[in-house]
Amino acid sequence: MIAETICSAVSAAGLGIAAITAYRKRFLAATRIAAYSLVPIGLVLTGAVEWAVDTAFSLTAWIGFGLLGAAWLLFLTTRAVERRSGGTRKAARAAAQREAVAPAASAPSLGQGATPAARPSAKKPKEAAGTGEDFSDIEAILKKHGI
Repeated sequence: MIAETICSAVSAAGLGIAAITAYRKRFLAATRIAAYSLVPIGLVLTGAVEWAVDTAFSLTAWIGFGLLGAAWLLFLTTRAVERRSGGTRKAARAAAQREAVAPAASAPSLGQGATPAARPSAKKPKEAAGTGEDFSDIEAILKKHGI
């Protein structure tokens, strides 16, 4: 009963402010204020306010909200544990499969880990002429990737 009275008073005050705004020749703002001020009285007439008040003071509703919150916390906890332990079995299988496809993909292309077969053994005649450009590094990368 008191919630309906408060909503009606808020709507009446909003319509009064809209009338003053329209008097000042700000019709667009006045229309917007009138629209906002009609919402509370509309909620009263549809019964939404009565439902909200009944829900707010209902022990059963609060127990239901508590159970929903507990379920949400359980979901978050399982996600956090999953991330810390490395994911689900499906994710572990997918990671193992990715690793098997390209086991040396993260290894550096040149340096200590490179095999002697990956380095070019013979210089091309252009490089032997002394142009000063050494493309052996680039050739080794391209050979490693099969290009």
